[in-house]
Amino acid sequence: MLRIALAQINPTVGDLEGNLALMLDTYGRAEAAGCDLVVFPELATTGYPPEDLVLKSGFVADNLAALDKLAAHTGRCAAVVGFVDVDRDLYNAAAVCAHGEVLDRYHKRLLPNYSVFDEARYFVPGTDSDGAVSDPLELYVIGGVKVGVSICEDIWSPFGPLATQSAGGAELNVNLNGSPYEVGKAARRERMLATRAADTHAALVYVNQVGGQDELVFDGGSLVFDAEGNLMARGPQFVEDLMIVDVPIPPVYRKRLLDPRGRRTEVELPLVHVSDAPVRAEAVGGEPPAQPIAEPLGSDRELYDALVLGTRDYCRKNGFTDVVIGLSGGIDSTLVACIAADALGPEHVHGVSMPSRYSSDHSKDDARQLAENLGISYRTIPIEPAFQAYLDMLAEPFDGRDPGLTYENIQSRCRGQVLMALSNEFGWMVLTTGNKSEMAVGYFTIYGDSVGGYAVIKDVLKLRVYDLCRYVNRAAGREVVPENVITKPPSAELRPDQRDDESLPPYEVLDPILELYVEQDRTAAEIVELGHDEELVRRITRLVDVAEYKRRQSPPGVRVSPKAFGKDRRLPITHHYRG
Repeated sequence: MLRIALAQINPTVGDLEGNLALMLDTYGRAEAAGCDLVVFPELATTGYPPEDLVLKSGFVADNLAALDKLAAHTGRCAAVVGFVDVDRDLYNAAAVCAHGEVLDRYHKRLLPNYSVFDEARYFVPGTDSDGAVSDPLELYVIGGVKVGVSICEDIWSPFGPLATQSAGGAELNVNLNGSPYEVGKAARRERMLATRAADTHAALVYVNQVGGQDELVFDGGSLVFDAEGNLMARGPQFVEDLMIVDVPIPPVYRKRLLDPRGRRTEVELPLVHVSDAPVRAEAVGGEPPAQPIAEPLGSDRELYDALVLGTRDYCRKNGFTDVVIGLSGGIDSTLVACIAADALGPEHVHGVSMPSRYSSDHSKDDARQLAENLGISYRTIPIEPAFQAYLDMLAEPFDGRDPGLTYENIQSRCRGQVLMALSNEFGWMVLTTGNKSEMAVGYFTIYGDSVGGYAVIKDVLKLRVYDLCRYVNRAAGREVVPENVITKPPSAELRPDQRDDESLPPYEVLDPILELYVEQDRTAAEIVELGHDEELVRRITRLVDVAEYKRRQSPPGVRVSPKAFGKDRRLPITHHYRG
């Protein structure tokens, strides 16, 4: 039996001293609990992903100094720590520390270079491109158990280093992660890890970081499986946690001899001795810790909690305590206000109604009621004086024209100016309120409602916005979101009796097309073949393409889908391919 601490922490990119302090505190608690091993996430010293910070030689040197400080505080309890290593090149690495020093280092073998990952830009793998080993695999004897170490992507391949480590004698595999959240990923991840544990006939410890980093949010959800692939422990999502688990390590040779997946044999890997017997029995009395298995979150709560955490960490890690939101009485600004209140506390959220001549009474009433229900501050600043000034100023150059859309955009830009003025004066970050459906087709005003510091729901399609508002009311057990906000037809209210479905197809029709085109990279022709109306598909995909330049100028926001606008989806602004 090996007592292992899974350090599901929330590091901050570049805060080397802060991350070190967090790890030292965590290590101390794990050691006091009689743990034989504590496992930290991928690149825990630097925070993940550090991106071009690793191109600064001073940053890499400081990260190594932080690692040495952590190692100096270790005793018999071993610590496996993610850091940036350097030799001739840079490596995404894990250090095995104990007895006051770094005993050995492992270099990540498989470097992801897809989706939001750019690791081949910064690191070289632990094996050379021709397959030659630059740092041979080793096993670490911790508490008398042979332990293999790997990092994130290494575990996703059935033919990766875990297979070699297990064939070479590993009884336990530990995997360090910075695995970002997306809808549905937790379940896929868990299935894969259970399979990997069963196939390697070794217990498996998977540690994931938690927290927001720019567009990314990490969900934690650390996991432990026994050698049969049975789930032993599951950490909570979206919160820091120190999960202490007693992992049984039965003899594996019989399983490997009798199971058809275990007939492959290799020369036993070399061993690095850390500690020869478990420390738990002599250090801590009483019953072993209960093996925690956190319940999976429902789909609505999981998505909502991801948005809350991403917003909270973006604000706090960038030094903002308060935010300001334009409250229109519509569904999008309503959801953003709910998320902000849960992320920062209602006393730190400031709602502003900015009515124009076209704003309906019910929308103004809905915005006011929402602010009261949430307990956030609320004020009204009419934009009519500014809008009329623009009309007067442009009357002569626009004489004889019908600048309807131009005047709609002017109203939006008036509101953006008001919000930015409040931001400048009071130091509040502006949260924008556009959803993914609108972002996709360009149904927003550049330098208007897209102005702000963070776009909370830019990766949430419109139909899911409605789902999440209903969830807010269910979770609260009361009407936080006024029912009228959910049931009234969506409208930008920039002209008399305006409705979204005058410019766009119903969202029940639009969102499935956008999922196929944006998230699945289907061409227009392929979408038509799936049964969607050709004229509509051609129109929608064209709108998505021509709005790319506008999206590039929008603020970052929480990534929650398999493909988000931002660092994830990278299409040229200038191109003529229409599929």
